[in-house]
Amino acid sequence: MANPNALFGTITGITSDERGLIVTLSDDVTARIDVEGRPLAAYVRVLEDLQRRKRPVYLEPDAEGLIRDVLLPKVVQVDKIIDQGGRVSVTFVNSQVRAFVKLDSDEWRELRKWGKGRWLAVTINDRFEILDVRPFDPQFELPPFEPPPPRLRWWYWCWWPWRWWWCWRRCVSPQRAQELFDLCATTTCDPLTVPPPCIPFLYPDDGCWGRAHEMCRLMIDDGASPRKVWIDGSLVTPTKNNPNCVVYWGWHVAPTLCVRRWRWWWWFGHQEQVIDPSLFTTPVSQATWKSVQGDPAATLTRSSRDLFARWAGSYTDPTYVKTNIVLADYRDALQLRSLGAAGPPPYANC
Repeated sequence: MANPNALFGTITGITSDERGLIVTLSDDVTARIDVEGRPLAAYVRVLEDLQRRKRPVYLEPDAEGLIRDVLLPKVVQVDKIIDQGGRVSVTFVNSQVRAFVKLDSDEWRELRKWGKGRWLAVTINDRFEILDVRPFDPQFELPPFEPPPPRLRWWYWCWWPWRWWWCWRRCVSPQRAQELFDLCATTTCDPLTVPPPCIPFLYPDDGCWGRAHEMCRLMIDDGASPRKVWIDGSLVTPTKNNPNCVVYWGWHVAPTLCVRRWRWWWWFGHQEQVIDPSLFTTPVSQATWKSVQGDPAATLTRSSRDLFARWAGSYTDPTYVKTNIVLADYRDALQLRSLGAAGPPPYANC
């Protein structure tokens, strides 16, 4: 049931005194955040970023009226609602999260009331349980349909036997694939400072489409030709970077590279391998990537690197403006989780 004492709104003011940090929300309500034993400067920095970008926050006071954790609601539209027998699974537009809500709860009634097509602020905890649902008009519009530009697929040329050499040359060696993996992985964020333009691999809960697009940019700038692979299903993926040791996704995406493989029966062998530092420490086959995500029935879809997201049809992000917005959102989410009661990842209990 929704907490009647919870506070919600965009941040309009941030002050501090000898007792800690005070934030003022858009309805002129103030709240005191408990920062004892936590770096005050880091809290101020992330809250100022949320204020600047007009992102809403959700605050639950304890019995003493103090805020222990700051949660970031997802500004989303409902995609699918599936009754799983007493517990409802909900997926959203512009989020990979698969969240859960109890039947006949206040949150369930709010979801049913507003349905699809209405922008909502949905607050979800680390266990992917929906805590709060309310209508919210964001400071942005859903991008229009922009189909990816037509591309001449590299495999078209491979119909001709004498062009197999050209196709094989497109692929990279295993050593080069690891170098490109490391190029992306080393940009991971320090969870307490999250300095831009780091990639928040340590916040696997959401934002994979932004991470994938930024990784493609890094690899393209280094002379590689990545593509992407998408997985759709009821994904349950173990991780040490969520306090509950697992994340629930409706889909996930990561870049791929064509990697050369020597085979005695076929000299010019190759394999598409996935570059996903949020799950692995090395490039892996698509079968291995799928196997750790908890749904054998999940489906894989390959696409060009230009495809940024698949809602509202599909659209691209050639200027990386949308990519940077996604990365900023989940850098803030990573820092707030790390400053909260859970502390920074990875979590020793996982």
